[in-house]
Amino acid sequence: MYWLACELHTHTYHSDGRQTLSELAEGSAKLGFECIALTDHNTLSGIEDREKVEREWGVTIIPGMEWTTFHGHMLTLGLQEFVDWRTSEPHNIYKGISEVHQKAGLVGMAHPYRIGSPICTGCYWEYEIQNWDDIDYIEVWSGTFPSIKTDNLRAFSLWTDRLNEGCRIAATSGRDWHAQVATEEPVSVTYLGLRADKPNEMKQIAQDAVHALRHGSAVVTIGPLVTMEVESASSRFGIGDSVPAPGSDHNERFGGYWGHVKTVFSNRQGLWELPEQKFALKIIGNAGMVAERSVGAEDEVYRMNIPEGGLLWVRAELWGTVHGARALIAFTNAIYFNEGRGNE
Repeated sequence: MYWLACELHTHTYHSDGRQTLSELAEGSAKLGFECIALTDHNTLSGIEDREKVEREWGVTIIPGMEWTTFHGHMLTLGLQEFVDWRTSEPHNIYKGISEVHQKAGLVGMAHPYRIGSPICTGCYWEYEIQNWDDIDYIEVWSGTFPSIKTDNLRAFSLWTDRLNEGCRIAATSGRDWHAQVATEEPVSVTYLGLRADKPNEMKQIAQDAVHALRHGSAVVTIGPLVTMEVESASSRFGIGDSVPAPGSDHNERFGGYWGHVKTVFSNRQGLWELPEQKFALKIIGNAGMVAERSVGAEDEVYRMNIPEGGLLWVRAELWGTVHGARALIAFTNAIYFNEGRGNE
């Protein structure tokens, strides 16, 4: 599997950004991003020079748009044509979501708990969601040094609550990048897991990235890359996959699972920094803490036991000290279990 370093929330002069697409791509390349999503407010016009800019800077560009309304901002990714956002109402956003899905696009809640009017008109999510399976992902980390911000902590809890309810929904980060301004704060990355080696064609990379996010094959970090697999009696399952129920044809009951959690501290070398320390590597699930161990700053795979019984999902988290604060540094998306869901 190839883990593609992505920034999934950006803006240019075509909306309220203060950068051209070329300047955005150049800045992305300097930060080690291989792929960006252009999500200007309510327009796709900025994507016009996509292929030229991709050749210029070697960065794949996913076409997207941020639906910007008085009742919330919704990210749409992977669309090649405009889907009208103006018919959305607080009690009915489903027509728009359905049209995005019909055109093979994804929808995500952007910064759902960011303060709204008059500071940021419509930034706070007010749309009623009756079926969470209609939402592909939640942007749980927004801005720089996202893991310590109160609105992001609420968004992260929202995602966890949906997982606990049995929803299969992805989590991402997004800088909401408007200008080429230097920052000393940590910058987050969403890694998307491509099922095969990285393709040579930019268009194929973009399609594979959208497919990975649709599957939930994603990792979010402000430092090292952390990935995970779950080993059952007969197979291994990756991020976004579903582990068959014990006793099924594919997974005989054997008293538990093994989580194989990999930490890669050599990723994007020189583009992020953490103080020397011991980190807490955790496996979290619907029942709370599943496993924990202390780890160093190494490229290593750790084998951790996951007891079976009532599991809906698990994810890996890496905790440590960042700029003097105890913070979540990286987390994987969920691996799901059918044992807590009955037969599906």
